[in-house]
Amino acid sequence: MDDLESEAWLGLVSVLELLPVALDSQLQRDSKLTHFEFTVLSLLRFAPDNTFQMKELAAQTNATLPRLSHVVSRLERRQLVERMPCPTDKRATNVHLTDAGRREVIRAIPAHIANVRSLVLDQLTRDELVNLTRIMNKVGGGLDPTGRLVRAIREPESS
Repeated sequence: MDDLESEAWLGLVSVLELLPVALDSQLQRDSKLTHFEFTVLSLLRFAPDNTFQMKELAAQTNATLPRLSHVVSRLERRQLVERMPCPTDKRATNVHLTDAGRREVIRAIPAHIANVRSLVLDQLTRDELVNLTRIMNKVGGGLDPTGRLVRAIREPESS
């Protein structure tokens, strides 16, 4: 790597290490949720009937089924989600967002957005945000060529 490549790479690695901790810290403090739990609840919030099949939710969160199952169990104990048999596939399990889960994720959104603004968005000019978007789409496209995660994030906006 040359100096520019090294600086860019180390900067990205630093952000990848620091940002999840900062997001988790705020969400845990304000909502008793991890960022991953918040993501699961947010995806369920915009899913048809607030329900996903476990394997589909695992794919959209880039999680293994065992990890997702563990997180869903924690959310179930808090009565934020419930598992139910899939009516179209007897071997599958669905996860459904409860009314309490919907209220919890909606309650968590304002502080989470304020944190995202403070940590990232407010640090950048509009032109830098345009460039960041282009860069992330390019890098993300290489990591996720089918756009699976991008679809999961963007689909709610059109709902």
